[in-house]
Amino acid sequence: MSAGQGAAMSGAGVLGAMGLACAKTDTKAPVIGLALGSGAARGWAHLGVLQELAREGVVPQIITGCSIGAFVGAAAASGDLDKLVRWAETLKWQDVVSLLDVSLRGGLIKGQKLIDFFERNFVDRDFTELDQRFACVATELATGREIWLHEGSVSAAVRASIALPGLMTPVLHQGRTLIDGGLVNPVPVSLCRAMGADVVIAVDLGSDMVGRAIRRSAVEPAPLEETEAGWTERLLARFGFNAESAAAASTPVADSGNNLPSLISVISSSINIMQVRIARSRLAGEPADLLISPRVSQLGLMDYHRADEAIAEGVAAVARVRPLLRELVGASNE
Repeated sequence: MSAGQGAAMSGAGVLGAMGLACAKTDTKAPVIGLALGSGAARGWAHLGVLQELAREGVVPQIITGCSIGAFVGAAAASGDLDKLVRWAETLKWQDVVSLLDVSLRGGLIKGQKLIDFFERNFVDRDFTELDQRFACVATELATGREIWLHEGSVSAAVRASIALPGLMTPVLHQGRTLIDGGLVNPVPVSLCRAMGADVVIAVDLGSDMVGRAIRRSAVEPAPLEETEAGWTERLLARFGFNAESAAAASTPVADSGNNLPSLISVISSSINIMQVRIARSRLAGEPADLLISPRVSQLGLMDYHRADEAIAEGVAAVARVRPLLRELVGASNE
């Protein structure tokens, strides 16, 4: 039994043994599961993946998600995917900043504005009311255990799954303090299997993170207000820092001729390194039947206003594995 499966067997709000047994269907056709990985703003690539899978006639009966994968997965499972795509494509950086509510405890952002918006416009229902079976992953802060959430409020579960350490505050959920599921299972293939999937398609958003700094240096710089330093400056200003102090905190620091990264760059890079390492380890031990790997390393932690290019790359990522996808789905249906 894997660590994730052990965690899933205890406590309210996680899949128990009875839940796993009932998840199997009696139909002859194989049950297709889709595991959507973590990756902050890179997660808009999931939208393109889902769109292209639908065009290929692949509609998963089970969707699992971690962090941004939980956010997108919940919308897809509720039938709100097209609505989410339209909203993401219209996002400007000003809209992203408007959804950030600052906090002085547990993280820079409370996340309540984002979840309130999510509930008003997308998912505000119980797991049992979704069109497709869905579950998401979070991490219990006190023990480090992997928690599989599939009961109660969908939006509450999603909020727990996206609680990125240092950036978004932890969540009290069903008696536990929970944080981002990417700490333990960034691409939740094991959860798909446990819910009864015979065939698992996984989407890993961190496959091209190695060499990211070199590739980004060759890209034409974005306007200052759209960079990590730009939005960090505006966020710090909400804490009461004046413009000069906020700018100093959000830009690289010169030290003996070398540029030290900004606070947000350190946080985002550390999270990226951690999740890539964990994802590689988990996928090696719990491989998917098909791995889709959008190349979106050029997108920063908070580049949610760049949905168009992320969605396009999600479509392209499916195209790159189309022969394998058709072979897998065709063989499964025989």
